[in-house]
Amino acid sequence: MHTVAVIGEGPLADTVCKHLTWTDTVRRPDFSDIPPSAGLALVLGGSASIHLEAGEILQPLSIPWICCYVSRGEGVVGPLTRPGKPGCSQCAEIRRSRAGRDGGEIEDELMNLVFPDLTPPPLEELSPSGLRHLACILSEEVARALRGEEAHSEGGIYIVNLDTMSTTIHRVLPESNCPVCSQLPEDSMESAQIILRSSMKLSRNQYRSRSMSDLQKVLAKDYWDNRTGLLNGKQFDLLSAFASSAVNLPTSMFNEVTGGHSHCYADSELAAILEGLERYCGFAPRGKRTVVYDSYSNLKDTAMDPSQVGFHVQEQFEQPEFPFAPYDPSAAMSWVWGYSFLQERPILVPERLGYYSFGFEGGFVYETSNGCAIGGSLEEAILYGLLEVVERDSFLMTWYARLPVPRLDYRSSGDKELMLMIERLRAVSGYDVQLYNTTMENGIPSIWAAAKGGADQRLNLVCAAGAHLDPIRAAKGAIHELAVTITRMEGRWHERQEEAEAMFHDASLVQSMEDHALLYSLPQSEERLGFLLDEQRPTRTFQEEFSSVWMNDDLTDDLLQVLQTFRSLKLDVIVIDQSSSETLRNGLHCVKVLIPGMLPMTFGHQFTRLVGLDRVLEVPMKLGYTDHRLSPEELNPYPHPFP
Repeated sequence: MHTVAVIGEGPLADTVCKHLTWTDTVRRPDFSDIPPSAGLALVLGGSASIHLEAGEILQPLSIPWICCYVSRGEGVVGPLTRPGKPGCSQCAEIRRSRAGRDGGEIEDELMNLVFPDLTPPPLEELSPSGLRHLACILSEEVARALRGEEAHSEGGIYIVNLDTMSTTIHRVLPESNCPVCSQLPEDSMESAQIILRSSMKLSRNQYRSRSMSDLQKVLAKDYWDNRTGLLNGKQFDLLSAFASSAVNLPTSMFNEVTGGHSHCYADSELAAILEGLERYCGFAPRGKRTVVYDSYSNLKDTAMDPSQVGFHVQEQFEQPEFPFAPYDPSAAMSWVWGYSFLQERPILVPERLGYYSFGFEGGFVYETSNGCAIGGSLEEAILYGLLEVVERDSFLMTWYARLPVPRLDYRSSGDKELMLMIERLRAVSGYDVQLYNTTMENGIPSIWAAAKGGADQRLNLVCAAGAHLDPIRAAKGAIHELAVTITRMEGRWHERQEEAEAMFHDASLVQSMEDHALLYSLPQSEERLGFLLDEQRPTRTFQEEFSSVWMNDDLTDDLLQVLQTFRSLKLDVIVIDQSSSETLRNGLHCVKVLIPGMLPMTFGHQFTRLVGLDRVLEVPMKLGYTDHRLSPEELNPYPHPFP
């Protein structure tokens, strides 16, 4: 007969022991004098610190354990934690705290984690029926575990409403940075090496390696749960011209909403979940532990030169509340390993550029999710990270250099879906759409889409962008972004109209992503886009502007062609693998792509980064838009309109 150690005092421990008469039990008030022969431990009640203590004491003894405690009127049972395996009670507490039912619960649980002995759960206040219910659940879980069967709490927890006894089981993913069970490897040069492998497409004209139906089997099951999920909360946009969905990524500080856009709500929801995973991996290192802390001066033989990524102007640093400090090559900072495709070797990258953080402190630049992507293979993720860098660079190049790029006749595409999308957007929202070819010297098709409102619309102009190896897919991506931006900004217009008008006169008030779109919803802002909207220029056909689409069966062949293009331009492509255990369990890879020299997207006019980026001065002449190299004084001084 197996011995079960019951750790805890009070009525719950009393009741549990009465339900375990069928097996040998040893009861202890705390973790002292636990018999090493115990086959399982039940850790009952206590403060949040009990999860850490259980790991410290029971892991070395190789004793699995199940926690049970009460929080805000609910009983929590599980998970079954097995020493040496990821996924423990602390993982569950972190997940449950982040995905709390409301802000108050999140705040209370975080306080418990920070001050673990502040308020122990009130087990003594449980009703007899509540005690018996929790004890029955624990007894059944013990029986399954001792029989060698998979317990319901293995990889999950029970949550019991102690008023109604309503009981639900919720999946819990191991937390990659868990202080109890995580075993993150150190970031290293060896692990950063990238060898591209074959990644077959679903078909020649589909640029993905896994289908939505394949992903549907794992995405919602593993990642979405309203109480313990890495993602929680979901919403369908019923006002947009297309089927858009959003899910919530709870963090310890705030909620981040991520979206998906397609013609089907089910696919949009999956896309929103994928974007949430991408964002989760992009916030901070989760798959490896950062260990390099030094200055560029000491690391320059193995590190990228941060001065190539674009800095803020000196006047910005002189502002009293500007959160960044000028770059100092002799200042120590954290570095992560990436892979340089131009140099064909691992290379150190400032952690500030390899990830983006919640706060601004401690950095020399403002960095966003620019170049972050998720894919069903590493090669797919790299390709889409590249495409995002290209999309945003093309948009910003067009904006800052005020390029009179060609206006496109969307009907000439011959693609019925694209034509119907534009016509539907006009029919549903009342906005007319124009497409412009913003492809730069790399030749990757890039599209700027502008929606113009009439007298009956709240917004005057809305802009979006897309880039893809297929120009029609680039256009469709931009149209989807237009539709969701129109819906979002129309909902904010009445509330923020006066703020928009103030931004028109004072660019320093443009401080967030939404502000950029809000500013250009004003009729008076349209004059700043005259270089783009000039209707005197003849429209061009897709056939005139774009060459044949690359058609390979293997996605890696597409990626290799793109990499060769950047190699010929002497532009490095640096990839930081951001994948975590949470994504790799389902073969999903997350990366950050950096291309030093290309324009980084920033939000908030005060965070513009152009210093040291000579491409914006040189490429307009190379493409024939100007007859001279631009000077910094000729660049567009206004906030950009990227939403």
